[in-house]
Amino acid sequence: MHELLHLIDHSVLAPTCTEADVLAGCEIALSHATAALVVPPVWLPVIVPRLRGSGVKAATTCGFPLGVNTTAAKTVEAYDAVMAGAQEVDMVMNYSALRSGYESLVEQDIRAVVTACAQAAQRLGQEPPIVKVILEMCYLTEAEKRRAAEIAVAAGADFLKTSTGTGAGGANVPDVALLRRVAPESVGIKAAGGIRTVADCRRLLEAGATRLGTSATQAIAQELASGAQR
Repeated sequence: MHELLHLIDHSVLAPTCTEADVLAGCEIALSHATAALVVPPVWLPVIVPRLRGSGVKAATTCGFPLGVNTTAAKTVEAYDAVMAGAQEVDMVMNYSALRSGYESLVEQDIRAVVTACAQAAQRLGQEPPIVKVILEMCYLTEAEKRRAAEIAVAAGADFLKTSTGTGAGGANVPDVALLRRVAPESVGIKAAGGIRTVADCRRLLEAGATRLGTSATQAIAQELASGAQR
């Protein structure tokens, strides 16, 4: 039970989320020892001191949710997030540029964010944060999914992530399996979007996911506990 929960990035990213929701998310993440807690950048000062020393990473987003911010804006956002204590940054790839054929722009965009994160960490005397690149695969063709993964890996992504959870579709087994085939073993795969049950988690992990992004952590934990008691 605990092994599965340790692979979850608990997300509090709803557009209506409040500080109270973020604080409740801290309690959920801490009580289940999740891998990370992901919140909007503005709430990093709330979660960083509460998570310090717990093993739960403070994480945030960059270019969320559409990925069409300028590279300059993304780099400032990423640098600021790391300076505020973010240990992991989930950035949205510019999939609009990818679909328009501007592959070099997409790679430069990702590489700039990775570099900005590393520079902020160096200034703090810390290890560089993990950068997860969200591909938003529901909007890509099969060929575009493969190229997106290849470009993100070449640009220095630590993880490839399927979805923001706000798009037209979320994580699915074929997409996770494709990412696992394309990415080297050193690059993690994060499945996110629509993950609500233990069965969802297990299917995606079996397909090759190494992290799971969900806001349904408490329900999944309760399902696991219920199954353990039977």
